[in-house]
Amino acid sequence: MLNKLKHIIEKQAFGVCDYIGEKIGVASARVRLYFIYLTFAALGSPVLVYLFVAFWLNIKAYIRQTKSFIWND
Repeated sequence: MLNKLKHIIEKQAFGVCDYIGEKIGVASARVRLYFIYLTFAALGSPVLVYLFVAFWLNIKAYIRQTKSFIWND
Protein backbone atom coordinates (compact mmCIF):
# COMPACT_ATOMS: atom_id res chain seq x y z
CA MET A 1 0.00 0.00 0.00
CA LEU A 2 2.75 2.46 0.96
CA ASN A 3 4.81 1.55 -2.12
CA LYS A 4 1.78 2.14 -4.36
CA LEU A 5 1.23 5.57 -2.80
CA LYS A 6 4.91 6.41 -3.31
CA HIS A 7 4.67 5.44 -6.99
CA ILE A 8 1.59 7.64 -7.51
CA ILE A 9 3.24 10.63 -5.82
CA GLU A 10 6.41 10.20 -7.91
CA LYS A 11 4.42 10.16 -11.13
CA GLN A 12 2.57 13.31 -10.07
CA ALA A 13 5.88 14.99 -9.24
CA PHE A 14 7.13 14.45 -12.82
CA GLY A 15 9.60 11.69 -11.85
CA VAL A 16 12.56 14.08 -11.96
CA CYS A 17 14.42 12.53 -9.04
CA ASP A 18 13.80 9.05 -10.40
CA TYR A 19 15.13 10.08 -13.83
CA ILE A 20 18.26 11.68 -12.36
CA GLY A 21 18.82 8.66 -10.12
CA GLU A 22 18.60 6.28 -13.08
CA LYS A 23 21.02 8.35 -15.15
CA ILE A 24 23.70 8.57 -12.47
CA GLY A 25 23.08 5.15 -10.92
CA VAL A 26 21.88 6.31 -7.50
CA ALA A 27 18.65 5.47 -5.68
CA SER A 28 15.92 8.03 -6.32
CA ALA A 29 15.34 8.37 -2.57
CA ARG A 30 18.94 9.52 -2.15
CA VAL A 31 18.55 12.07 -4.98
CA ARG A 32 15.35 13.35 -3.39
CA LEU A 33 17.07 13.72 -0.03
CA TYR A 34 20.00 15.66 -1.52
CA PHE A 35 17.59 17.82 -3.49
CA ILE A 36 15.75 18.73 -0.27
CA TYR A 37 19.03 19.57 1.48
CA LEU A 38 20.17 21.71 -1.46
CA THR A 39 16.87 23.53 -1.58
CA PHE A 40 17.18 24.61 2.04
CA ALA A 41 20.89 25.41 1.76
CA ALA A 42 20.51 27.45 -1.43
CA LEU A 43 17.29 29.17 -0.33
CA GLY A 44 15.06 27.52 -2.92
CA SER A 45 17.04 28.06 -6.12
CA PRO A 46 17.24 24.31 -6.97
CA VAL A 47 13.46 24.40 -7.37
CA LEU A 48 14.03 26.28 -10.64
CA VAL A 49 16.34 23.50 -11.85
CA TYR A 50 13.76 20.92 -10.82
CA LEU A 51 11.00 22.69 -12.75
CA PHE A 52 13.24 23.04 -15.81
CA VAL A 53 14.05 19.31 -15.79
CA ALA A 54 10.38 18.46 -15.29
CA PHE A 55 9.46 20.63 -18.27
CA TRP A 56 12.23 19.04 -20.35
CA LEU A 57 11.09 15.50 -19.46
CA ASN A 58 7.49 16.31 -20.40
CA ILE A 59 8.57 17.76 -23.75
CA LYS A 60 10.79 14.73 -24.37
CA ALA A 61 7.88 12.36 -23.64
CA TYR A 62 5.59 14.39 -25.92
CA ILE A 63 8.11 14.24 -28.77
CA ARG A 64 8.53 10.47 -28.36
CA GLN A 65 4.76 10.02 -28.33
CA THR A 66 4.37 12.13 -31.46
CA LYS A 67 7.19 10.26 -33.24
CA SER A 68 5.65 6.89 -32.49
CA PHE A 69 2.26 8.14 -33.66
CA ILE A 70 3.72 9.40 -36.94
CA TRP A 71 5.74 6.21 -37.58
CA ASN A 72 2.77 3.94 -36.80
CA ASP A 73 0.46 5.61 -39.34
